[in-house]
Amino acid sequence: MFKHILIPTDGSPLSRAAAAAGIELASKLGAQVTGLFAAPAPTPIVYRALLPVGYMTPDEHAALTRRAAKRYLETITADARRAGVKCEGVSVTDEYPAHAILEVARKRRCDLIFMASHGRRGITGALLGSETQKVLHESRIPVLVYRGRKRR
Repeated sequence: MFKHILIPTDGSPLSRAAAAAGIELASKLGAQVTGLFAAPAPTPIVYRALLPVGYMTPDEHAALTRRAAKRYLETITADARRAGVKCEGVSVTDEYPAHAILEVARKRRCDLIFMASHGRRGITGALLGSETQKVLHESRIPVLVYRGRKRR
């Protein structure tokens, strides 16, 4: 069935849960995994919750991106190693995460993209957009969306 699964991560708890589920699926299918962290391009302004809070040099931004990629991808590769799944971590820089996901899937010849959806709807979804929705719309290969469990 599927032989090479791309698992993008943004480091969020939902993304980590999706990665674990994707690795479990890969283990059951005998597939290999590529973990992906798509970093935004450097910008001098630092944002938190959509508000500017400071400044960062390109070198500082690159170092921050390397640390984040290392932390997020090490989680995926360690989980894959424990599950006996062949895995490689990839970090790319792109203004548009959905574009990066699709390009890496194409270049690495992945046959499934397994990714989380934060389920943003309404005005939040319209304003922020959904990278998962963009991938679903543009992908030429199957996309399995992990929603996780809703807390009540």
